[in-house]
Amino acid sequence: MKLSTLFIPVALTLGALPSADAGLLGYGVCQTGCNALAVACYAAAGYTFGTVTAGLGTPAVIVGCNAALGKCSAACAIVALAPTP
Repeated sequence: MKLSTLFIPVALTLGALPSADAGLLGYGVCQTGCNALAVACYAAAGYTFGTVTAGLGTPAVIVGCNAALGKCSAACAIVALAPTP
């Protein structure tokens, strides 16, 4: 099943509903997306997310993955604090 065949009807249905305040739900979805991207970044580098400790011997690609995860997570804070129409 293609993601778009599921996503488009759900998005249209949710868009038709009256507005709600879902900041924390949006934050959780955002964090889940950030972590999924971090897992993909680690996998692309040949590592497993959660098994590499930070230190002098940490590969640069893992440091980059962690930096991207940090920036993404910080952006999620805006989602939690902003009102959701």
